[in-house]
Amino acid sequence: MAGALQIKHGTKMRLAFDAPLSQEPQFHMVCTFNKALDESAFLVSIPMVGGKSLPLDENQKLLFKYGEGEETCILAGYADDEVKEGIRHYWKIRRVAEQRQLVKRADIRMKVALPIQYMQDTWALNSDGEIDREKGETLDISNGGLAVCMNRWFPVGEICIFTLPRLGTASDGHAAHEVVGVVCWTREMPKGSVFRYVAGIQLRFGDPEERAEMQDYVAYVKKRYKL
Repeated sequence: MAGALQIKHGTKMRLAFDAPLSQEPQFHMVCTFNKALDESAFLVSIPMVGGKSLPLDENQKLLFKYGEGEETCILAGYADDEVKEGIRHYWKIRRVAEQRQLVKRADIRMKVALPIQYMQDTWALNSDGEIDREKGETLDISNGGLAVCMNRWFPVGEICIFTLPRLGTASDGHAAHEVVGVVCWTREMPKGSVFRYVAGIQLRFGDPEERAEMQDYVAYVKKRYKL
């Protein structure tokens, strides 16, 4: 859990039902943030649909979007009770561990499965004094971010190091490329998938040269796989 919410009373939130990985959530509903009850729950006004209150469904996962531009975030949870305060009625939302900052990717996300390796500098060392990297696979890639399938759950905000694979030949290809990224969201994969989770990664660059190197890699992927 990401700690107590720092959201002002009266903040407008766009609301959507959770969607499968292959679909984008549709934020067609609106509600208003009232207050945080504790680190695991908060109150919002009851959403209205067609002039009527949306029926409460304890089994429906909800996504709440708030903020603007690069500060836009999504908060996930379930409505598990209707609470009356004074003359007003609110939904009590039980948070789940998926608060994510939207990755602002102006570049086109290309769906391509590339085998990758990932690690954190804080992982334990092996007998050779090295860190064993774990294996994953990209779901999509762009100049500024990745969606990565993996078997490890990372909380939002964790920093990871990813190694993108060498592509093509030594004379006509692209060398392996290491990037650093922050986890913006993590979701479970459908049952039966090779990997258990998929995470949205926003890449970080130390200087314009590092950013340009990633752009070169993505350009080669686009050319190589006719994307």
